[in-house]
Amino acid sequence: MLILLAQWLEQFVDPGFNVFSYLTMRAIMSTLTALLIAILMGPRVIRYLQTMQIGQTVRDDGPKSHLSKSGTPTMGGVLILAAILISTLLWADLSNKYVWVTIGIIVSYGIIGFVDDYRKVIRKDSKGLIARWKFFWQSTVAIVVAFYLYATSQDPNETAMIIPFFKEVMPQLGLFFVVVVYFVVVGTSNAVNLTDGLDGLAIVPTILVAGAFAIFAYVTGNVNFSAYLNIPHLPLTSELAVVCTAIVGAGLGFLWFNTYPAQVFMGDVGSLSLGGALGILAVLVRQELVLVIMGGVFVMEALSVILQVGSFKLRGQRIFRMAPIHHHYELKGWPEPRVIVRFWIISIILVLIGLATLKLR
Repeated sequence: MLILLAQWLEQFVDPGFNVFSYLTMRAIMSTLTALLIAILMGPRVIRYLQTMQIGQTVRDDGPKSHLSKSGTPTMGGVLILAAILISTLLWADLSNKYVWVTIGIIVSYGIIGFVDDYRKVIRKDSKGLIARWKFFWQSTVAIVVAFYLYATSQDPNETAMIIPFFKEVMPQLGLFFVVVVYFVVVGTSNAVNLTDGLDGLAIVPTILVAGAFAIFAYVTGNVNFSAYLNIPHLPLTSELAVVCTAIVGAGLGFLWFNTYPAQVFMGDVGSLSLGGALGILAVLVRQELVLVIMGGVFVMEALSVILQVGSFKLRGQRIFRMAPIHHHYELKGWPEPRVIVRFWIISIILVLIGLATLKLR
């Protein structure tokens, strides 16, 4: 939106306003805008949630240290979404279809999460949105987006699978592209949701992965960098850097209030939408496999639940003391901050490995 204003000011007022048309400047401004919105609106949102008694409910069978979290305001994800959307609408090129696809996923999954939170917190329905209906709506949105991207693709690279660390291995997916999009978006959304169990545990890996995808989007959309790095050149992806940096800024602003001991939790409205956003960003920049690497913490959390449930159903035994795996370490006696920071460190290492795939090919 502000691109048009910058272009008008450049033409009629001062050529210096052209600086706000540059992608790098808009990405920086997107980060700062989202950050300021989250930090400035955070206290008001928290007070409103407290006034409305929208507090977190804690499982009785969970770690006893979590009992003190009961009543902490939740659904703070609306703050993250607002900051992301406002910043993106201000600084991104709104003629870019990839921007709207990402916004569509964020809003759609945010609505699904909001309904789930509303039923659990406001209507006091402990089950929230029934799991099969949550999965149904997540699947419906993902499939619609997948078919849209497949139907509107004009470059074979848009549906090719990039294999990390290999230069020439880029198999064409064809219609299987739809299946890949479905599993990446839905799987990442639920993985981030499972990770969101400790103060700041989910938001920092999200910030790190989104920041890395900003780099991927920038180099993929730049003809010179993409040629140098021997990755497919997809011009539309460069604008996603603005969306990624908006996620980074909103996440940092939310972390200001979500760090241990948390003043607010994001709830499903935040975790489902952020997970969906990371999933669709990975698809659009053609780095689904790199997402598995950089989002290794999310993968680990999701796998721990799958293994725990599978083992209990098949053998009647549990592998972990409790799943997701961050609760396992809590029950082993690790203080919550230790679990959180160590998972953050793992995320930093995995994101650096993911970024290394750009050069090590």
